[in-house]
Amino acid sequence: MKLLLISNSTNAGEEYLGWPRNDIRIFLEGTGVKRILFIPYAGVSVSYDAYEAKVKAVFDQLGYDLYSIHHEADPVYAVSQAEAIAVGGGNTFHLVHELHRTGVMQAIRGRALAGIPYMGWSAGSNVACPSLRTTNDMPIIQPESFNCMGLVPFQINPHYLDAHPEGHGGETREQRIEEFLCVNPKIYVVGLREATSLIYENGQLMLVGRHPMRVFRQGSAPREVLPGSDVDFLMI
Repeated sequence: MKLLLISNSTNAGEEYLGWPRNDIRIFLEGTGVKRILFIPYAGVSVSYDAYEAKVKAVFDQLGYDLYSIHHEADPVYAVSQAEAIAVGGGNTFHLVHELHRTGVMQAIRGRALAGIPYMGWSAGSNVACPSLRTTNDMPIIQPESFNCMGLVPFQINPHYLDAHPEGHGGETREQRIEEFLCVNPKIYVVGLREATSLIYENGQLMLVGRHPMRVFRQGSAPREVLPGSDVDFLMI
């Protein structure tokens, strides 16, 4: 497999897909890919056409032709013919609902397992995990199943935050993840901070970006992992 799992698309004050642009370029370099199939289903408050145009403008600059699955008469066939796949961020519940409804959840999984490049950001990274259950999103729609692609055996919490705002009485992100681990004790959860990504290629998983990530496992204290670190233990 060849995976690029990005925490977020945009940092404050930066261009859309600005911070991970060089990582995307390096990830696709030497693959022979010319066209990328885009999955816009996480977009809810923006039209799929507008979402496609926004992402396409970035990939045009990188020298790739990006086209969206929502134009395709047969989405499963489109996935079967794709050279590479990019799954955008937005609402994870809506994304998972549409991936199941159109039948492309398993189709994308099969293509990724066959080795075509798969990249996603935010919700698009979440769906590479076994389940959507560590998303931050509101369940605005009920998918057929919470099951996702399972390209990696661990869960990602994108946009991970350490902060507990003053005066806020609710749970922290860490507490929410600990709740997940209480009922799912045998799985790792990765708190993937913004401006960081996980890259899997040549059988190796690595953290890249500007910040450490936080790794959670039931029965162990959370630990920080620095960028550049080999994190293959997560793939076991």
